[in-house]
Amino acid sequence: MNLNQIHNVYFVGIGGIGMSALARYFKNIGKQVCGYDKTPSMLTDELIESGIDIHFEDNIALIPAGFKPENTLVIITPAVPKSHLEWNYFLSQNYEVKKRAEVLGIITKDTFSFAVAGTHGKTTTSSILGHILYESGADVTAFIGGIVENYNSNLIGMGKTVTVVEADEFDRSFLHLHPNIACVTSMDADHLDIYGTSEAIEASFVEFAEKVEDKTKLFVAQGLPLEGLVCAIDQDAQFKAYNVRVEEASYVFDVQTPTETITNLRFGLPGRHNLMNALMALAMAKTYGTSTEAIASALSTFRGIRRRFSYQIKRSDLVYIDDYAHHPTEINAVHQAVRELYPNQKVLAVFQPHLFSRTKDFADDFAASLSKFDEVLLLDIYPARELPMEGVTSQWLMDKMTNANKKLVQKEELIASIQSSDATIIVTIGAGDLGEMVPSIKKALDETI
Repeated sequence: MNLNQIHNVYFVGIGGIGMSALARYFKNIGKQVCGYDKTPSMLTDELIESGIDIHFEDNIALIPAGFKPENTLVIITPAVPKSHLEWNYFLSQNYEVKKRAEVLGIITKDTFSFAVAGTHGKTTTSSILGHILYESGADVTAFIGGIVENYNSNLIGMGKTVTVVEADEFDRSFLHLHPNIACVTSMDADHLDIYGTSEAIEASFVEFAEKVEDKTKLFVAQGLPLEGLVCAIDQDAQFKAYNVRVEEASYVFDVQTPTETITNLRFGLPGRHNLMNALMALAMAKTYGTSTEAIASALSTFRGIRRRFSYQIKRSDLVYIDDYAHHPTEINAVHQAVRELYPNQKVLAVFQPHLFSRTKDFADDFAASLSKFDEVLLLDIYPARELPMEGVTSQWLMDKMTNANKKLVQKEELIASIQSSDATIIVTIGAGDLGEMVPSIKKALDETI
């Protein structure tokens, strides 16, 4: 398919974080863009404000008259049900209908592409890399699975020759991509509802890694069973971060590369996991040819991603942080960062489990991770694309936790429950609709002080 021959792009599920980045991209390159989503959100509000027409009723009559099969590309999200009227109309009328991953595959085939894979760290690593390349003057567009604070967008740049994409393992989407340079940050078991076993997900990552024939262009975290250049913190590796210290709430560190020693890099995101993400982005940018000076400058100015250890309140008497963490490994990373930054302070974690299947598959790990916090408020499981599973509930998960200071709450009770806590550090965690409540939580906490 030749994207140059497409005049219109219609999105079924335009409000998703990945879909909305594609919508911005196509609008930026001059296409007519519109679409459907189930419910309004902050993302759909931003898209509408940018001039993209969006409706929230599954109604064929709302498809613009000029969007014909011969001039329109239809992009769908996997979350759309098979019974969706608009989707079935497009199929019956022989429109070009593709998944988001397939479209990214077409874009990456026609550009010099960086692909960031891993069960954790994709969004942050992609954002840092996109920021480095954009700040260095590269002709780049970076498609991000989160809102980057520096740009208030999930799209960085408007370049036509270089792309940065998140290589999503869900539904094996990343196998559609055509990376020139890639990295794999992690390969923990996840999406077992799709893969079945941890061995199957590992095999899929191996298949993705094989897409990069030149293994000097593939970067892997220490300990992964993949051939490529190894990145590590305080361990021997081709790209090694060491002499790590915290100064004025930022990491300052040195990096040994295969060709040079870089000293006194400064990076403001907390947590060793984020330091590793920065190292991966540095390794890819250096290999591409970005100057050390440009990389150092961009790392020092990177402000992070909305809902990735995102400070909502930061005062001496109260800190409120929001994070997208939805896997035990990610929750552990949040806990490590909070304890490093705020030792000896009481931490309240508010967690909304995401997917019945993920909760079931990792229940013991979730319980262990959450039990590390001083106090836990647990919301009901956010179903996303799934139907309930018998016996898999937040109460069942909470019963596994060893922390005695825990409580199951409904959303309408959440703000009052947070306000009644004497914790000085509050963290909201989860990938469901808890993120939509963050402004209200922040406002209530501001008003009670």
